[in-house]
Amino acid sequence: MAQVLEFKLPDLGEGLTEAEIVRWLVEVGDVVAIDQPVVEVETAKAMVEVPCPYGGVVTARFGEEGTELPVGAPLLTVAVGASERASGSAASPSSSSSSSPSSSPSSGKGSGSGAESSGGSGNVLVGYGTGAPAARRRRIRPDRLDRAVAEARVSGAPVVEAQVVEAPVAEVLVAEAPVSNGPVPVVSPLVRRLARQHDIDLRRLAGSGPDGLILRADVDRAIRTAEETAAATARAAQAPDRSRAKSSTPSAAVAAAPNGAAAAVVAERIPLRGVRGAVADKLSRSRTEIPDATCWVDADATELMAVRAAMNAATGPSAGPKVSVLALLARICTAALARFPELNATVDTEAREIVRLPGVHLGFAAQTERGLVVPVVRDAHTRNAESIGAEIARLTELARTGKLSPAQLTGGTFTLNNYGVFGVDGSTPIINHPEAAMLGVGRIMPKPWVHQGELAVRQVVQLSLTFDHRVCDGGTAGGFLRYVADCVEQPAVLLRTL
Repeated sequence: MAQVLEFKLPDLGEGLTEAEIVRWLVEVGDVVAIDQPVVEVETAKAMVEVPCPYGGVVTARFGEEGTELPVGAPLLTVAVGASERASGSAASPSSSSSSSPSSSPSSGKGSGSGAESSGGSGNVLVGYGTGAPAARRRRIRPDRLDRAVAEARVSGAPVVEAQVVEAPVAEVLVAEAPVSNGPVPVVSPLVRRLARQHDIDLRRLAGSGPDGLILRADVDRAIRTAEETAAATARAAQAPDRSRAKSSTPSAAVAAAPNGAAAAVVAERIPLRGVRGAVADKLSRSRTEIPDATCWVDADATELMAVRAAMNAATGPSAGPKVSVLALLARICTAALARFPELNATVDTEAREIVRLPGVHLGFAAQTERGLVVPVVRDAHTRNAESIGAEIARLTELARTGKLSPAQLTGGTFTLNNYGVFGVDGSTPIINHPEAAMLGVGRIMPKPWVHQGELAVRQVVQLSLTFDHRVCDGGTAGGFLRYVADCVEQPAVLLRTL
């Protein structure tokens, strides 16, 4: 007996109530195993793959890519118990009668063994971005799938958190084994999405990344080339009508322009949702609720850079991984927060209380293709510079590939913002609500500086501290910033707290 079960968008945690469908990982008619990822969704916190708790044949999908669904909304339906019938129907009667025993479903090998190892499926699925053209897909006779659905309707077997639904009567596609050229070398889901939006065939692109990896720059280049080709074609088509174009009115010129040119005069509307929407909400709330103030100071980072170079040049058994400047600054911040705990706090507006937090969960701003995210280094106050650096590197890689979990993006108590990587000297950052402060770091560059009474060229950096004036006054904020600057100028000061 087969039964068609409905799988709904599950609760993704962290108070998330909706998610946007970024990419479907299965098609209608595909055979899925239990706990196989079926869809990739983007929430306000991260991009995650959602596994299906049922195994069987996908009979329907709800929502196109780019659609936002609330938690509890139907995602897809699965015909449980119909996977063998569906996979067996993929072969024609003539091919099944002439197949060898090794590939016969009744022989226990070939598709039969695949069914045992993957929840009844003998099909090899073609994943997203592979080189298998649609022409190589075979169709299942609809009456085979309808028979399984009919059995599900009359079975009446109870299933927890599932319901019997009506399956579509349209023909269902099952993919053959992938062709020899294999999957397209693309890691970022955003690159795939960008290519789909502009009808770019990834199989025709030569990636500029490691091992031929297709990067966003490659897709952007292909989009520009396509636009230039379209514009050149349009100009060539308009060449015979130059005389008429000269005498036409502006409105007529716009009407005669190609679709791309006409669309250019229309303002583009970009929905504030997903990560971009979450950032917008948090920044707006910060500006609305927090009475912030900013102080800044220039510091001579020459000694800090020399200490870092010496640490990374060490050899032998005691030598560890390379330590970044950001890791050293993060360690300095944890030492400063131990001296000035007022800034490792939050404000409970309803209770009108300042809540000083016992541990430092250090967030750091990271710019990715999906926008600005702030991964959090847990218990940074218990880590040394080497441990903090390793965790920053790990979280940064997850951020770039869109694999950060919601838990890795929440719970921060203080944020370090290194905007110097963008080539700017200073900024007045917005506090990451509900935290109480953020330290901004500009670029480190050679500047004239008075050192030991003489003018010299030194490595200078601007440090800025934006703080919530409700949790402390300028004296505390200034003391925190001065301590950070002193550690940058004289790293030996930090040894007192190690």
